Amino acid sequence: MATLILSLENVFISEYPLNKASVHIGRKSANDIHLDNLAVSGDHAMIVKSGGGFYIEDLASTNGTLVNDEFIKKQLLKNGDVIAFGKYQLKYVDDATSGAETEQASPAFEKTMMIHPSMIKSSKAKPEVAPASIAQSMTGSETPPAEKTNTSSPALTSTASPTNSLSSLVGKIQVLNGSGSGRELVLNKTLTTLGKVGIQVAVITKRPHGYFITHVEGLTLPIVNGTSVGLQALALNDHDVIELAGVKMEFYLIKS
Repeated sequence: MATLILSLENVFISEYPLNKASVHIGRKSANDIHLDNLAVSGDHAMIVKSGGGFYIEDLASTNGTLVNDEFIKKQLLKNGDVIAFGKYQLKYVDDATSGAETEQASPAFEKTMMIHPSMIKSSKAKPEVAPASIAQSMTGSETPPAEKTNTSSPALTSTASPTNSLSSLVGKIQVLNGSGSGRELVLNKTLTTLGKVGIQVAVITKRPHGYFITHVEGLTLPIVNGTSVGLQALALNDHDVIELAGVKMEFYLIKS
């Protein structure tokens, strides 16, 4: 499922999964995405699902609608497109198509680390791991692209693999370097976004048959166990080490 990531002046606000046939955007409170800014018209634009994709259409707004810094009337959205409404930005993320395109760092997002402290807690379960800090966490709904198998580390046994045990296991990541010592993040949402916006962003998606990491933004691809993940979703194995935006994190599974 495609998602819109909303920010204001490069500060993350919210995510909106595109699970409807049309999504209306504007200053009126009745809009699906309400942008309370005088630069935004009451009924500014709409996003419509057509065929296998989503189109952004300007609704004769006063100030127009920008996609990647260019004014548009109607345009098919591609993974990584940034839609601007005054000081607001909506980034279109469609993980199902990211494997066919190379992401570029978007100027619409600030090159700083976004942290959701409410989703981060100190780790006491794995004292043998060098502690650090979570780079970023956001949640939402997403359907990643075609997947490939991670062969960088030994596969899990049948009793501990994501395929057979997600009903009883939950994924976590624990940071191995950085300033936030002893931190970990529970991957109990469908989609968790990690990284530095504007530099390098990836998503970890929870599926019925395991956890998968996918590149979303940045010229440099994430690394798992010393190997680039590529542009397709990569299955994560227990104790894989992820390198993202200068942060090393260990992925592991525990009983829920």
